[in-house]
Amino acid sequence: MDTKDLSIFDRLDSIEEYLDNKKFETLAEIKQSDNPEVKLLSLKRGSWENQEPLFVIDENQKLHTMVSVETMNRLIDGFKELQQDIFDLRLEKTILQNMPIDYQDVWTVAMDEIKKLAEKNSNSKTVNVDLEKLLRKIKKEHPNLFLNIKEFFSSQFTQQMIG
Repeated sequence: MDTKDLSIFDRLDSIEEYLDNKKFETLAEIKQSDNPEVKLLSLKRGSWENQEPLFVIDENQKLHTMVSVETMNRLIDGFKELQQDIFDLRLEKTILQNMPIDYQDVWTVAMDEIKKLAEKNSNSKTVNVDLEKLLRKIKKEHPNLFLNIKEFFSSQFTQQMIG
């Protein structure tokens, strides 16, 4: 094994350590062939039998990965789920910062407003929503859904003065 191979194996080992020591056994190398339109893929370590991901070293000693379409679809679905979870958490935080009287009612109104925005921008795959601005609008249109601190304290003060 020459030093080029060793550096690639070291890099692969560091990836395995990063991913909780999950062993990636399949490593292949791309080589030139006599035909400039054809590259040769040769197995350096592991097996061709259904090992994912397949790590591939190119002619410039760059490490690449190959996965099946099914695995790629699962990754994309996972990213979409994560993106939705992050959005939901940001919306939840923004709602709670505005002191709702009934959290679920505010959530429902916010989701209705977001759906309206999505319908307006139906040509776009994503809709950018300024959550602070959205909550200000909801608070203005539906003040009964939020606790009014000024009103609350003034009524408390008035009750103390009377009582």
